[in-house]
Amino acid sequence: MGKRVAVVLAGCGVFDGSEIHEASAVLVHLSRQGASVKIFAPNIDQMHVVDHLKGAPTEEKRNVLVESARLARGDIQDLSQLSVKEVDAIIFPGGFGVAKNLCTWAVQSKDCSVNEEVKTVLQAFHSEKKPIGLCCISPVLAAKVFPGCEVTVGHDKDERFPDVPDTAEAISQLGCKHICKNVHETHVDEKNKIVTTCAFMCKAPLHEIFDGIGVMVQDVLKLA
Repeated sequence: MGKRVAVVLAGCGVFDGSEIHEASAVLVHLSRQGASVKIFAPNIDQMHVVDHLKGAPTEEKRNVLVESARLARGDIQDLSQLSVKEVDAIIFPGGFGVAKNLCTWAVQSKDCSVNEEVKTVLQAFHSEKKPIGLCCISPVLAAKVFPGCEVTVGHDKDERFPDVPDTAEAISQLGCKHICKNVHETHVDEKNKIVTTCAFMCKAPLHEIFDGIGVMVQDVLKLA
């Protein structure tokens, strides 16, 4: 029987929601591995809306759950409805929406707050010893909620990872251990059952990011 996996989205679009290619890659790899998937998002307003053509904020207001429904083809539930007992693992794709909507890392870095529903869900999976997969910027959620955990957001001494040194330093300041990994690799924190990979934190070709996410999905399912 296939594993049951919850996927949590943060909107639709890299600059203010979930990174679309990462979300799609997660879903494709889960499908390939025979997993059954339920998709969730918090029913909250986005921090702001970004015009992805201009790369600038607009005056619009949008809802994270409503926008995430675009990626889920309408088959999505409010995060408040997620029961840890009904699934075997949980995965958070990346995108700025994670750092803007699921927490406030985008504006407050290590001093950010995590959305209460998101925090409660993460703690529930951790308490049940069920694996948590995170890619791109979403490992900062684990760093904030689980002091002492181990994560990767990429490599801090490689020019293909321009944003990693500052992020890795902030993760370390939270009392967590940042492990340098390349785009095709994951880091598995066996103790906490947290699996992370860098995805678009690396300026790599799309197929390499897709494949790295596939490794993360496989490692999550191994732990489930």
